[in-house]
Order: sequence, then C-alpha cells, then structure tokens
Amino acid sequence: MLVTNKELQHAAKKGKYAVGAFNTSNIEITQAIIEAHEEMNAPVIIATSTSAIKYCGIEVLSAVVRQMAWQAKIPISLHLDHGTDFNLIVDCLRNGWTSIMIDGSHAPLKENIAITREITKMGHAVGVSVEAELGRLGGIEDNISVDERDARLTDPDEAERFVKETECDTLAIAIGTSHGAYKFKGEAKLAFDR
Repeated sequence: MLVTNKELQHAAKKGKYAVGAFNTSNIEITQAIIEAHEEMNAPVIIATSTSAIKYCGIEVLSAVVRQMAWQAKIPISLHLDHGTDFNLIVDCLRNGWTSIMIDGSHAPLKENIAITREITKMGHAVGVSVEAELGRLGGIEDNISVDERDARLTDPDEAERFVKETECDTLAIAIGTSHGAYKFKGEAKLAFDR
C-alpha cells in the first residue's frame, strides 16, 4: 500500500527505527527495492529524481510503483526527491506521488519560504506530505563573515522560523552530513549540538 512519508516517519519514531529511501527509475530497481524490504518486513521510501521521471516517464513510473506497492506486504511511500521545478511537482501531485520534496535551498530564505508554503498548501490539500530543504551560504553575507563549515550548517533559529512559516512536514537540514555533490569529500563531523 502507498502511504505518505509523514506516516512512515511517525511510525518509525514511535517504533525507534529508521526508514530507508532508495531511488528508482525502472521496473527492475523498484522490484528489487520492494522485495528486499518485504524480506526484512521493513517499510520503504521509493524515491524518484527529476532525471528518473524524465527517463521513465511520469505516468509509467507512477504506474509501476503504484501497482507494485498495491501488491506489496509493506508500507511504501512514493517520493519526489529534490523537486525544484514547480510544474514537475504539480505533475507528481496529479500522478499519485504520496510525498514530495520542494528543494528551494538555492533561493534566499524569504523566497524559499514563499515557494515552500505554496507547495505545502497544495500537497496537504491532496493528502501528500511535504519535505523541504533550507540552504545556507558560505563566506560573507550582510557583512557577517562565516566559517566555511559553519556556513553549510543549518541555523536552528532559521529552521524553526522556516517550519513555522511553511508548515512543511519534514525539513532536510545540514548538521555535517554529506550527500549529493559533497558526498565523500573530507571527513564528516556531525554537529550534534545543532
């Protein structure tokens, strides 16, 4: 069955376990993800990227995941990961995604809040959970010099404001973790105090 990321995350918090998220772009990868998680009796987030949707086609990818999830014995979420294109996000909402990520981290805070708030309203109106990302700039901003490492870490006060104003369900934060373009570059030092 398809559920939202919010539902999976609430159950995981209550049960004190993690939920894996794995990207797919075709039938074989989707089948492997679901079979592995059924074997472990573990829920899973099946994530899709913009390029995977372009490769497979939005209707086909939706149909594949939805049909396989309907037959599965575990809860599954269909998640758009790092959505930056408004029209693609709307298409995902129309084609059965149960969770979307609006990644406005490249934009200034005020603009990121505005677009995230709009996407959150649309997602919630159709029962879809929304994840957002809060970006940070390095170097000097508004005459304030910031250590390069600290500049990439999420400011807790900014995060609190962002969540209150956008009403997003989850927020991707930076506490020294490494992924995407920064993956495996240098040693990860987690800022647990944040």
